[in-house]
Amino acid sequence: MNRTLEWTVRVELSEDDGTTKAEAVLDTGTAKLTGQGVARCSPQDPDVPTIGDEVAASRAMHDVAGQLMSVADRAIVESGAARPDSAARPPYAWSDSTA
Repeated sequence: MNRTLEWTVRVELSEDDGTTKAEAVLDTGTAKLTGQGVARCSPQDPDVPTIGDEVAASRAMHDVAGQLMSVADRAIVESGAARPDSAARPPYAWSDSTA
């Protein structure tokens, strides 16, 4: 089976008084997952807004990635494959293990 899909991620950032907030939205065309991330500048550190943007955005995308993995885990189980935390390996190559 050949398929081509395009998923989009939108990241919105806002900064207020040393705190950067990010919201990442993954749109698969059939579902949307939203993640949140926050970064705070320590009072003794220099205020470099781009660092706060990067940290908050990465945390928001990490949140989305965790949600997406949970969705995939449920789909794996619903398809009749073994649970990701079970001793049995899935019968296909959807593992992140190098063992």
